[in-house]
Amino acid sequence: MAEIKVPELAESITEGTIAQWVKKVGDRVEKGEFIVELETDKVNAEIISEEAGVLTQILAQEGDTVQVGQTIAVVEPAEGGAAPAPQAEPAKEAAKEEAQPAQQAPAAQPAQPAPVVEETNGGRVVASPAARKLAREKGIDLAAISPVDPQGRVRVQDVAAHAAKPAQPAAQPAQTKAPVVAPVDDSRVTVERMSRRRQTIAKRLLEVKQSTAMLTTFNEIDMTNVMALRKRKQEQFVKENGIKLGFMSFFTKAVVAALKKYPYVNAQIVGDEIHKFNIYDIGIAVSTEEGLVVPVVRDADRKNFAEIEKEIAELAQKAREKKLALSDLQGGTFTITNGGVFGSLMSTPIINGTQAGILGMHAIVNRPVAVNGQVEIRPMMYVALSYDHRIIDGKDSVGFLKTVKELIENPEDLLLNS
Repeated sequence: MAEIKVPELAESITEGTIAQWVKKVGDRVEKGEFIVELETDKVNAEIISEEAGVLTQILAQEGDTVQVGQTIAVVEPAEGGAAPAPQAEPAKEAAKEEAQPAQQAPAAQPAQPAPVVEETNGGRVVASPAARKLAREKGIDLAAISPVDPQGRVRVQDVAAHAAKPAQPAAQPAQTKAPVVAPVDDSRVTVERMSRRRQTIAKRLLEVKQSTAMLTTFNEIDMTNVMALRKRKQEQFVKENGIKLGFMSFFTKAVVAALKKYPYVNAQIVGDEIHKFNIYDIGIAVSTEEGLVVPVVRDADRKNFAEIEKEIAELAQKAREKKLALSDLQGGTFTITNGGVFGSLMSTPIINGTQAGILGMHAIVNRPVAVNGQVEIRPMMYVALSYDHRIIDGKDSVGFLKTVKELIENPEDLLLNS
């Protein structure tokens, strides 16, 4: 028998949430096969089986919070190809428990909690064993609970939410109960449980707002020259490197040059000290279905345009496929976020973690601007630098943003320095 336990992922991670069971009780499992997906604060981890056999017990349901080292499943050696047997047994035992006389109940009881396959007997409500247990303890009728699960399965969270609702007056049950559960009212609001990652994002953004003296300064960049250079070099760049030349490599290079000129922007506060980094690990914000993640391009100062573009593309792909490792997300010294891909014209980005600054890029829009005393239509982009005013003064913040502007408007300087 092999126990499947929650592995140690990183020092800062002590728990996670069961996101999805890939295997179910009774399924055959090969050694090294992926059986369950665990959602943590930072990444989704795939937990594998160390032994081959049959999955006989699942001890934590989807949505349950589990601790590092906790046993969440049991795999036993397969015997004579009878893999489906463990799956059928729980339902039989559950049926016996209700049909048998009271004196036979103790014999069937020990076998019931072990499997976590949901029970369905005739017209009974589909619910997990943990949910049934909690409902019995609180004296709640499962049929009165409105589950969040679109398949109608009642879970522990549904029972707890139902128990937290204010009790209706007993004197007029028929008159007061109907408006509360009216289908019309239910259709007006869709309740969605926040994922662990969304909860973490919300918590950390709030912490940053409360623990930093955040301020934002703005500028605008004429994108004419960099767009023209990109257009001229695109075919040759793709031919030589197998990837398109985007704007992110230009902005990453410009940010590195500006950080070298204004080192306090590439710093953080630790206690009563300021730690200025001599490395340039640039976080690139990537939007996924579960929220924003910020994988890091390491040593961006040592990489050329093609290397930066390839690494950004690889990290973005891993993020969308939920394959980022913790090492991909840790240790960034500055962050770039591009709201322009969604059409954002201007915003004030929130600093990422303990960093001192974040650059926000926005949509490129043709606008009338004054050029050498004449009004011309130019492709313009607003950029924003949000920074921690405890470390960075107005002079450095404005100077940093002006340096980025000048380098993007004169992209040949970036090519010469790369």
